[in-house]
Amino acid sequence: MSFVEMRTYELKPGTANTYAALYLEEGFAIQKSHLGEPVGYYVSEVGDLNQVIHMWRYDSFEERTEKRTALFSDPAWLEYVSKIGPMVVTQKNAILNDILN
Repeated sequence: MSFVEMRTYELKPGTANTYAALYLEEGFAIQKSHLGEPVGYYVSEVGDLNQVIHMWRYDSFEERTEKRTALFSDPAWLEYVSKIGPMVVTQKNAILNDILN
Protein backbone atom coordinates (compact mmCIF):
# COMPACT_ATOMS: atom_id res chain seq x y z
CA MET A 1 0.00 0.00 0.00
CA SER A 2 1.37 3.40 -0.93
CA PHE A 3 0.93 6.58 1.06
CA VAL A 4 1.13 10.31 0.58
CA GLU A 5 3.05 12.62 2.85
CA MET A 6 1.36 16.00 3.18
CA ARG A 7 3.60 18.79 4.40
CA THR A 8 2.07 22.13 5.41
CA TYR A 9 4.24 25.18 5.99
CA GLU A 10 2.89 28.36 7.54
CA LEU A 11 4.89 31.30 6.23
CA LYS A 12 5.53 34.72 7.70
CA PRO A 13 2.95 37.16 6.31
CA GLY A 14 4.16 38.79 3.12
CA THR A 15 6.66 36.07 2.19
CA ALA A 16 4.51 33.65 0.14
CA ASN A 17 5.42 35.14 -3.23
CA THR A 18 9.12 35.20 -2.39
CA TYR A 19 8.95 31.62 -1.12
CA ALA A 20 7.12 30.43 -4.27
CA ALA A 21 9.53 32.21 -6.62
CA LEU A 22 12.57 30.81 -4.83
CA TYR A 23 11.08 27.31 -4.84
CA LEU A 24 10.42 27.46 -8.58
CA GLU A 25 13.85 28.94 -9.35
CA GLU A 26 15.97 26.75 -7.06
CA GLY A 27 14.16 24.21 -4.94
CA PHE A 28 11.81 22.33 -7.26
CA ALA A 29 14.42 20.82 -9.59
CA ILE A 30 16.54 19.63 -6.66
CA GLN A 31 13.59 18.19 -4.77
CA LYS A 32 12.14 16.51 -7.86
CA SER A 33 15.50 14.88 -8.65
CA HIS A 34 15.40 13.11 -5.27
CA LEU A 35 11.70 12.62 -4.53
CA GLY A 36 10.21 12.31 -8.02
CA GLU A 37 7.10 14.10 -9.24
CA PRO A 38 4.97 15.60 -6.46
CA VAL A 39 1.31 14.72 -6.09
CA GLY A 40 0.75 18.47 -5.79
CA TYR A 41 2.24 21.73 -4.55
CA TYR A 42 -0.22 24.42 -3.46
CA VAL A 43 -0.45 27.94 -2.01
CA SER A 44 -3.54 28.82 0.05
CA GLU A 45 -6.00 31.36 -1.36
CA VAL A 46 -8.89 31.16 1.13
CA GLY A 47 -9.07 30.14 4.77
CA ASP A 48 -5.72 29.76 6.52
CA LEU A 49 -3.52 32.11 4.50
CA ASN A 50 0.26 32.19 4.16
CA GLN A 51 0.41 28.41 3.73
CA VAL A 52 2.22 26.17 1.30
CA ILE A 53 1.02 22.57 1.13
CA HIS A 54 2.79 19.88 -0.83
CA MET A 55 2.27 16.16 -1.18
CA TRP A 56 4.59 13.32 -2.19
CA ARG A 57 3.69 9.67 -2.87
CA TYR A 58 5.84 6.81 -1.57
CA ASP A 59 5.51 3.04 -1.88
CA SER A 60 6.87 2.48 1.63
CA PHE A 61 8.18 4.32 4.66
CA GLU A 62 11.63 2.91 3.83
CA GLU A 63 11.47 4.52 0.37
CA ARG A 64 10.52 7.83 1.97
CA THR A 65 13.44 7.57 4.40
CA GLU A 66 15.91 6.75 1.62
CA LYS A 67 14.73 9.57 -0.66
CA ARG A 68 14.62 12.19 2.08
CA THR A 69 18.06 11.14 3.35
CA ALA A 70 19.45 11.62 -0.16
CA LEU A 71 17.70 14.99 -0.46
CA PHE A 72 19.19 16.26 2.80
CA SER A 73 22.63 14.99 1.76
CA ASP A 74 22.56 17.27 -1.30
CA PRO A 75 24.54 20.50 -0.64
CA ALA A 76 22.39 22.42 -3.14
CA TRP A 77 19.25 21.47 -1.18
CA LEU A 78 20.82 22.52 2.10
CA GLU A 79 21.74 25.89 0.60
CA TYR A 80 18.18 26.33 -0.65
CA VAL A 81 16.73 25.37 2.75
CA SER A 82 18.92 27.98 4.43
CA LYS A 83 17.24 30.63 2.24
CA ILE A 84 13.63 29.60 2.87
CA GLY A 85 14.02 28.61 6.51
CA PRO A 86 13.66 32.14 7.86
CA MET A 87 10.30 32.48 6.07
CA VAL A 88 8.75 29.42 7.77
CA VAL A 89 6.81 29.90 11.02
CA THR A 90 5.50 26.35 11.52
CA GLN A 91 5.57 23.01 9.75
CA LYS A 92 3.10 20.12 9.98
CA ASN A 93 3.51 16.70 8.40
CA ALA A 94 0.86 14.03 7.90
CA ILE A 95 1.10 10.54 6.45
CA LEU A 96 -2.06 9.69 4.49
CA ASN A 97 -2.70 6.04 3.66
CA ASP A 98 -3.94 5.46 0.11
CA ILE A 99 -6.81 3.01 0.46
CA LEU A 100 -7.35 2.79 -3.31
CA ASN A 101 -3.85 1.52 -4.15
